[in-house]
Amino acid sequence: MPTETHEEAAADLDRLLDEEQAALLAGDLERVAELADEKERIARVLSSGDCEGPGGLELLDAKLRRNQHLLQSALMGIRSVADRMAEMRRVRRGLETYDSTGRKSRKGDMTRRALEKRA
Repeated sequence: MPTETHEEAAADLDRLLDEEQAALLAGDLERVAELADEKERIARVLSSGDCEGPGGLELLDAKLRRNQHLLQSALMGIRSVADRMAEMRRVRRGLETYDSTGRKSRKGDMTRRALEKRA
């Protein structure tokens, strides 16, 4: 449904930001991505003319900042998981050590070892 007035656009953005916050808190990044197109459309409407005053926009700005902080936190979490997974892959490839001359060597290859089952 196309937004026609700035009041409607502001109300739509307010609702959308609350929905985005819920998606971020739930970890539903697919939904966050879906909401991005709608946010862009509303932003175009809001930037297309004069707004009545800063009163309502201050609340929207606070919600935008809140969601930006949540999104940055989610990205940091994703990076942390990726780093941890990379470290686990390095460990599975074997242990890296240094000899007395400072040369690096690798001990063992954990990926080729099978687990032994015992009853």
